[in-house]
Amino acid sequence: MRIIPAIDIIEGKCVRLTKGDYNTKKIYNENPLEVAKEFEAAGIEYLHVVDLDGAKASKIINYKVLEQIASNTNLKIDFGGGLKSDKDLEIAFNSGANQITGGSIAVKNSSVFNSWITKFGAEKIILGADFYPDKTGGKIATNGWQEESSLELLPFIDGYHKKGISYVICTDISKDGMLQGPSFNVYKDILTEVKNVKLIASGGISTFDELPKLKEIGCEGVIIGKAIYENKISLKQLENFIINK
Repeated sequence: MRIIPAIDIIEGKCVRLTKGDYNTKKIYNENPLEVAKEFEAAGIEYLHVVDLDGAKASKIINYKVLEQIASNTNLKIDFGGGLKSDKDLEIAFNSGANQITGGSIAVKNSSVFNSWITKFGAEKIILGADFYPDKTGGKIATNGWQEESSLELLPFIDGYHKKGISYVICTDISKDGMLQGPSFNVYKDILTEVKNVKLIASGGISTFDELPKLKEIGCEGVIIGKAIYENKISLKQLENFIINK
């Protein structure tokens, strides 16, 4: 299972939100490159970068931060947040992204998202399945989590998997930034229903002990944000996990 720390960007700074609420913004570092280098020094190979300004603006904004991290580290970066056009994707890839994540666009303009799969290749495109939980599993959220769609989580993932998508980042918004543990049961349901999907767990990671459990149920990767920044999980623990996996 891949360990993928998160760097969320507002105005070029490394921040974290709680449940996607911009009013809860907490700045952890003015220099995202410094944070990325710390991750790389701990043996981490992957990085999840979210352009929160871009998510609000519906176009790529913080590509210079992406470029800076990609130019000065060997981290394999997936980049998301407000990507809506072929031009946005070209900027992201030219700035050093290995993969991009599309969430809102996959809900609101499936023809464009499907064209990306064809044009750039399924391995380059990650489906962002961010959801608000309900009794039937969850409803997909869009626009920086500011809006809730009518689409159900499982059919949404399954539909795009059938169209060639391999990688899916699935975030339980109710748990994001809460440090109360991830949605194990939801991830089990997805991995049972959608065979061979490369599921990346996101939201709620709070202790190191949760990582082996996510690996055991079959998650391909896990995104860790606030737990690192709040010292709930140390980089040393992650380094040992990577070495011993």
